[in-house]
Amino acid sequence: MKKDNDAFGVQLMAMQNELARMEIVERDDGYVEAVDTRAWYFSLPKDWSGRERKAMKEVKGRVLDIGCGAGRTALYLQSRGLDVTGMDISPLAVKVSAMRGVKKVICRSIDDIGTFSSGSFDSIVMMGNNFGLFGGALKARRLLAKMFKITSPEGRIYAETLDPYAGNNPDHASYHAFNRRRGRMGGQVRIRIRYHKLKGAWFDYLFVSRKELLALLEGTGWKLEKTFSSGGPQYIAVLAKERPVRNGRE
Repeated sequence: MKKDNDAFGVQLMAMQNELARMEIVERDDGYVEAVDTRAWYFSLPKDWSGRERKAMKEVKGRVLDIGCGAGRTALYLQSRGLDVTGMDISPLAVKVSAMRGVKKVICRSIDDIGTFSSGSFDSIVMMGNNFGLFGGALKARRLLAKMFKITSPEGRIYAETLDPYAGNNPDHASYHAFNRRRGRMGGQVRIRIRYHKLKGAWFDYLFVSRKELLALLEGTGWKLEKTFSSGGPQYIAVLAKERPVRNGRE
């Protein structure tokens, strides 16, 4: 990714230097939202939600943190003595994570996770709604197949998302309908990050209800083991590998 397109990374570096707080997200229907994300990207575990703290305490072994951003999750897991690899498509996000102490962090797209060796990781974490990086149903199935290969037999995926239909914002409801008319999932948003004069590339980001998640997992080799929730629309899905059934037994 060229720096000119890395609006997210430039913004994150500005946040690292305490020169910015707000993140501007533009959706392809013209909806624009400004959110104070600095407090979240750079938050300490004591300030996390209950669902985040509970889920991250369960993470084991060799960890791949997809979309690591400023490294908040990777730093916590490192502090627990885990072998963590942070990964982000943004070169400047990778730089910020390294500056903050993430020991192993690489610049790589989620589309390229298949380049890791078979069984490289025991846990994959996708926090901060980074389930969204699956992009859409077809891409999610392709990526889940790759994740199946690069994880150990007892591998787990910890992916945070939100139920896009839980709120009552009419702009979101009309966007869900707009998506369905063009053959997309309701919560499959197309967005870009803007920072000052910079405009990041458009990308798909997927939000799913629990029902949609279950349907998406069918035939992938992954099952929904449990969820963590603190109330509200956000939840963390814990995915485990299905065990093959032989002679009527697992």
